[in-house]
Amino acid sequence: MSRPQSPQRPFISFGNPFRMIFPKGSYLSPKLLDLLTTFEETLAGRLKKLKPADKEDVLCLSWMTCAMETLCGIHADIKTLITALELPICDWDDKWIDVYLDNSVKLLDICIAFSSEVSRLKQGHLFLQCVLHNLGNACSNQFIRAHSSMDRWRQHIGSNNPRLGNCFPIMDSLARTLDLPKIKNSAKGKVLMRAMYGVKVVTLHICSIFAASFSGSSKKLMDLEVPETCLWAEAFADFQIFVNTEIRNTYSIKRVISLKEMEDVDTCVKKLYPIVENGVDCVEAAVVKKSALDLEKSAEKLSERLDLLAKEVDGFFQMVLTGRDALLCNLRIDGNNVSNQVIDYNVEGQTVG
Repeated sequence: MSRPQSPQRPFISFGNPFRMIFPKGSYLSPKLLDLLTTFEETLAGRLKKLKPADKEDVLCLSWMTCAMETLCGIHADIKTLITALELPICDWDDKWIDVYLDNSVKLLDICIAFSSEVSRLKQGHLFLQCVLHNLGNACSNQFIRAHSSMDRWRQHIGSNNPRLGNCFPIMDSLARTLDLPKIKNSAKGKVLMRAMYGVKVVTLHICSIFAASFSGSSKKLMDLEVPETCLWAEAFADFQIFVNTEIRNTYSIKRVISLKEMEDVDTCVKKLYPIVENGVDCVEAAVVKKSALDLEKSAEKLSERLDLLAKEVDGFFQMVLTGRDALLCNLRIDGNNVSNQVIDYNVEGQTVG
């Protein structure tokens, strides 16, 4: 029986942040305006390119890898903009620094949660290897072991990951910080805050897509409203509506397993399960052989794509961490004080990827 579709969450609106950033009468030099325009047009282009060509791609590991790749590109773009603005850290407002450092900690925690889930899914490959090994032997005892390994695989992928659950309140906290501090007497600061707003919105939305994909639930999928004054607003709205609609439609009628590659493996397991459970005769032996081959191909594709996604998540983690460390280093050099509430992020013992 299909689950009833949950009502679509209303758009999360935080007012118009640019009313604070660019009040009436504000002036940007041609150089600053060009930098901001280039950044926003590039962001729009990245969103258009990331929009899936087909709805079947949304809950697919290969598309999720592209999404994480896009995030890395967007965060590289903001670093390039900061360099081009020639705005030294000593000119940054303390509030900007505190918000940046606090948000970076939260992003690192989210990355660790996603990495933990990818690693958990990868561990399931061991059960599939046991299934394939035992199916290769025409022995009733081996078939019993294969059947047991299938049970363990299904139990494993159906289990909950506490770390993944912990990232939901973190994302809610990030959503509450999308409103921007009032900028006074700093044209460069206004450009920086407007660009960072774009990075935060897109990053948060993609993270919510990942959380929904991994958890098999659209409850925490976010709908973020962007002011029309952003050059990337239309591209973001088009991207968000397409992806969110497809995920919600899928979860309203679908199985527990959400990721397409995982579902392909599960389909093979379901086909083999009753045959192996009831015993294999000579006629069914050929069916088992073909089904085992299908399972091997699906399991290998799943493993390879999880490896690629793990690499991209680790790359994003390192990018966020490097940017944070660079800011902290510059603060120490400049002798500025950071809020007592912000501390260095300790990654000792953390494994990502």
